[in-house]
Amino acid sequence: MPALSLSRRAALGAFTAAMLTKNANAQSNTTLRIGIMSGEDEDIWRIVSTNASKSGLTLKIVTFSDYSTPNQALSEGDLDANAFQHGPFLKAQSEANGFKITPVGNTYFAPMGLYSHRWKSLKDLPPNASIGVPNDPSNEGRALLLLQTLGILKISSSAGLLPTALDITDNPRNISIRELDAGVVGRALTDLDAAVVNTEWAQKAGIDTIKERIGEETLQNNPYVCFIATNAKDASAAWVKPLVSAYQQPNTRQALLDVYHGAIVPAWT
Repeated sequence: MPALSLSRRAALGAFTAAMLTKNANAQSNTTLRIGIMSGEDEDIWRIVSTNASKSGLTLKIVTFSDYSTPNQALSEGDLDANAFQHGPFLKAQSEANGFKITPVGNTYFAPMGLYSHRWKSLKDLPPNASIGVPNDPSNEGRALLLLQTLGILKISSSAGLLPTALDITDNPRNISIRELDAGVVGRALTDLDAAVVNTEWAQKAGIDTIKERIGEETLQNNPYVCFIATNAKDASAAWVKPLVSAYQQPNTRQALLDVYHGAIVPAWT
């Protein structure tokens, strides 16, 4: 076979390099369907989408208005990932529905707070006060554990992360626990001495999450950190790390603080 001329070898090398680049780009141009809750999170994910595009990821954001649907949609393959939940919620949903969903990267922590229109501090909360808590298992358990951390009552250690009012073992102030829908408890604050409310619902109820908060959770060792989740079979997919990295950026961190006015905190180091 005759040897290739220098010019032909150069042309062949350029063609090969071009094809490799084209193939690499084709592999990196991936469209992902991401499920989130409608509202402020949409502002955050617009920034994440821009970040992700630099890694060849196109994010199609799918919004939901209820918490039960995003995991179902992910499990059925209608989504590639979702970002709205914490560990205890995922655990409860997985046990109830057989989901095989796993966290792949932390997003933020929305501390559940104890709020009051009537009282300025925890020490002002009187005996026989009425305190509202969400009535779904995950959030009620979280609310009662917060009240225990604040020294208001004690919970049976056997209740784990999902205690109910029946698991209260000591109630020295004779606090009355009012179990209400998570979307209602914040709006009922006017009729209560205090209420434990999720950050999102507190904001929607018009509660000043800074000035009217008389107690809150801390981030350290907290199981309620939110995350991006995928089906377990996709946890090691090539697009997972770039997706998580697109979220865990300085501009996303700043956006979380700005959009939520300090009511939530970034949960990655």
